[in-house]
Amino acid sequence: MYRQGDVLLVSVDEAAVPERVKRAPGEARDGRGRLVLALGEVTGHAHAVPGPGRLVREPGPYGPLLLELPEGGRLVHEEHAPIPLPKGWYRVVRQREYVPGAYRIVAD
Repeated sequence: MYRQGDVLLVSVDEAAVPERVKRAPGEARDGRGRLVLALGEVTGHAHAVPGPGRLVREPGPYGPLLLELPEGGRLVHEEHAPIPLPKGWYRVVRQREYVPGAYRIVAD
């Protein structure tokens, strides 16, 4: 597992990744060519992966994100040290917080 701020990456065995996810198109990259895992609503900073890879969102309002890094990569953010990542698949988990009556994704 790898944590950077409110983003957690959990390694997933490729055999456990559904075929529909492996065939799905990836999310678009931002204007800087990065795969953005989480964008800071307040600061505009981003937890992102530059370089080769693919980010796939599963259906649903908080559909889990799956990150494929066929060559490995690194997780970067303007306020954190970069984290090197081995090649493979990762589930992207956003930290949530409880507010009376609901849970919501943490905003930074």
